[in-house]
Amino acid sequence: MMNTRPHPQLLAAAAAVVTVVLWASAFVAVRSAGADYSPGALALGRLLAGTVVLGVVCVVRREGWPPRSAWRGIGLSGVLWFGFYMVALNWGEQQVDAGTAALVVNVGPLLIALLGARLLGDPMPPRLLAGMAVSFAGAVTVGLSMSAGGGSSVLGVGLCLFAAVGYAFGVVAQKPALGRASALQVTTFGCAAGAVVCLPFAGQLVGEAARAPVTATLDMVYLGVFPTALAFTTWAYALSRTTASRMGATTYAVPALVVLMSWLALGEVPGPLTLGGGALCLAGVAVSRSRARGRSRRVAAGQPRPEKVG
Repeated sequence: MMNTRPHPQLLAAAAAVVTVVLWASAFVAVRSAGADYSPGALALGRLLAGTVVLGVVCVVRREGWPPRSAWRGIGLSGVLWFGFYMVALNWGEQQVDAGTAALVVNVGPLLIALLGARLLGDPMPPRLLAGMAVSFAGAVTVGLSMSAGGGSSVLGVGLCLFAAVGYAFGVVAQKPALGRASALQVTTFGCAAGAVVCLPFAGQLVGEAARAPVTATLDMVYLGVFPTALAFTTWAYALSRTTASRMGATTYAVPALVVLMSWLALGEVPGPLTLGGGALCLAGVAVSRSRARGRSRRVAAGQPRPEKVG
């Protein structure tokens, strides 16, 4: 009887695609909601919405509490990535233009690769390094083409850099936890930890929600349900089946998708330099996700290989 179940690698690749698309949409939603919500309030509202949705799913699926051995990684990723990263990025994007923010934050995947090799023993094959170099060049091109003259500040650049560092350390902390708990558990309790860290902004959230238009609040809820609850879960699912370095490289597709979504949703027509940078981002991701022919032949011959996405 033929097995009709999807291959695990295809499911992981599909999860990575969902993550990248939804994270790209988050940049558009943050820009919209950020006009009416302050950085901390927006992060808290987003995390609360995400925690509620994830909590309901956990109850329905009877996931239970993650094992004690996973709590350290969950807690660190929750504080650094769900909490610190979101507040710092929201704040940074109010101080610098979108292009500069995207440029600085895209240091994150490079940091993930370095930290993954140092702390997790991730391999650094030449194709991964080459692909990341091409994608980073594309991110630089997109960032420079979108940067407005005089739109940057030292504070804003510093906040975006701190966001990138928090993102990188959060991903590396999350990876070991995924070996001990499910992707849904890691995401749910990480999101809850981030919400707890952001509770000092509760007063701002209540006051601003009372004054904000419905569209801004709906943008915040969207951020919590889709780019947070859904996309962070699909990210964790894919990350548990590959290395942190390769997953980090995949996120270089985000700037290209942000350009396309801004064009469609906001009417921001990209110039030739922006389109070229986006193409470089996608080309670099393709290179970093590809396999060497020699390795493919070894796999076909039945030699074991590590499980990975793509």
